[in-house]
Amino acid sequence: MSTQKLKYELIGDDMQVVEIELAPKETVIAGIGALNWMEEGISFDTSLSDGSAPEKNFFERLFDAGKRVLVGESAFINHMTNESNTPRKIGFGAPYPGKIIPIDLEAFSGKMYCLRDVFLCASLGTKVSVKLNQKMGFGFFGGQGYVVQQLEGDGMAFLHTGGTVVKKVLGEETLRISGGCLVAYSQGIECNVERIKGLENMFFGGQGPFITVLSGTGVVYLQSLPFAKLANRIISRIPTESRSKDRKNFSDD
Repeated sequence: MSTQKLKYELIGDDMQVVEIELAPKETVIAGIGALNWMEEGISFDTSLSDGSAPEKNFFERLFDAGKRVLVGESAFINHMTNESNTPRKIGFGAPYPGKIIPIDLEAFSGKMYCLRDVFLCASLGTKVSVKLNQKMGFGFFGGQGYVVQQLEGDGMAFLHTGGTVVKKVLGEETLRISGGCLVAYSQGIECNVERIKGLENMFFGGQGPFITVLSGTGVVYLQSLPFAKLANRIISRIPTESRSKDRKNFSDD
């Protein structure tokens, strides 16, 4: 299914949103909770399918949704369609401060891999699926959120990040990064993890026992402030007594 080329504008700087102009009968798909606003004339529908293969029956769509649930994603995907006769605009934003990365899938030979929770929205016809990494250590030890989603199509997709976005172009090179900083990578890049050498480095280096390794030829997108790191820093600054009270109040409720 050929995907649509979306007209869009990125608004803001450190807390970006993307506003998309939908032509009549044009549809965009989005992750649950990504919608910020939509103009009159745009319909809203929640489905088990991403719409890339309308010929699939209910059980096939249910199976695809089940795979998304197994990796911590929602089973559902939102579809927004301009039902009016004139262009209408719709806005999507990230759940935390950061940048939005526009990805032209056609420029990456129709395929891009990203971590779970970073997918924001895409053209109708974009296939959103789960990539099974043959090196299982990547899934178990790669760090927070290291479950890989696969985006396929020839239209636009939008990813959200925490902090600043850094684009790296590798040419038969290897890049080692801290867990959680990876956002997305193109075909030709292989991801794995390796153990940090030395007990002092493992336990006192602040990076954990493993580090992510990317190698090959292609494009890699990184984020400077993963949400998990930000959340952990905030929690660590809360006095222990306050945290205990919060837990008690939550239990009483």
